[in-house]
Amino acid sequence: MFSKLSEVEDRFELLSKKLEDPSIYGDPARLLKVSRERKGLEKVVVTYREYCRVEQELAGNRELLRGDDKELAEMAAMELPDLEAQSERLVQELKLLMLPKDPLDEKNILLEIRAGTGGEEAALFAADLFRMYGRYAEEKGWKVELMSESHASAGGFKEVVVLLSGDRVYSTMKFEGGVHRVQRVPATESQGRIHTSTVTVAIMPEADEVEMTIEAKDLEIRVCRAGGPGGQSVNTTDSAVRILHIPSGLVVQCQDERSQIKNKAKAMKVLRSRLLEKMLAEQHAERSADRRSMVGSGERAEKIRTYNFPQNRVSDHRIGLTLHKLDRFMEGALDELLDALKANNQAEALKGQATE
Repeated sequence: MFSKLSEVEDRFELLSKKLEDPSIYGDPARLLKVSRERKGLEKVVVTYREYCRVEQELAGNRELLRGDDKELAEMAAMELPDLEAQSERLVQELKLLMLPKDPLDEKNILLEIRAGTGGEEAALFAADLFRMYGRYAEEKGWKVELMSESHASAGGFKEVVVLLSGDRVYSTMKFEGGVHRVQRVPATESQGRIHTSTVTVAIMPEADEVEMTIEAKDLEIRVCRAGGPGGQSVNTTDSAVRILHIPSGLVVQCQDERSQIKNKAKAMKVLRSRLLEKMLAEQHAERSADRRSMVGSGERAEKIRTYNFPQNRVSDHRIGLTLHKLDRFMEGALDELLDALKANNQAEALKGQATE
């Protein structure tokens, strides 16, 4: 590991020198690339240099222990436990920092929420999850853009897709994909019985045109009159756009904008991201980005998390963590659980690294 860390430090120094060259500021694309790479290495280098400093102090103190000056030897002995603890902590930090990076971590995402088993109650809970993630995004300073929505007759969503843009959105949200189960008494339940429903969540990295080129001949595009709530031109002109990607069979429809051009642009963005996710799943079947394994069929038995309202409890079944803070969780306080999922993933990665 330490030979690799020296290489990282050398690369960091090289990139720093490039940024000192005035000519780079005339090439915005190159400047952005170099700046991003340097920023990605900065924390590793700062931690490695701190580790080297602590190791130098440890070597100096151990040398004093072997010396003839008893007073200095006593002082060195007193400092040793603290320095050794610092060294161990820094080694663990470096191990985490040197884990292979997910190339998707810096990406924005398309968040897709669909009602699963449970009828009207599932649609209402889909709307609750939509609000929960919206509040979390607001707390993170992310931008939320509605891409498409399909309302249920009694309220809530059959399906809603939003684009979340900001700092390391995919890295933060990538473990949210799967079946989310809710247990609560529906507003329409007169006997006070607890119902169980499910909602599926998919996390799709945003794909740009460079990553996912789509040939015009592979598309079947139809325009029609937008449905949904009445009023104004949203459902009085042929503004809704339905796109079929013929090779994959994927269908995307957007009707939320009054402009046919804007709806088409949104539909293409969703289609590119779904195709990128499909491609990644085919190339890396073990990845959780495989949407079919991520969202399953929406059956109650397939779940990553349970939201139990009577007990104010949220339980993540992948890591066995239960928090009795569901009220706060639904208001967007997700960090405690998301941080635990990230830590668990890092621990598993470290285990895998140790057995290689």
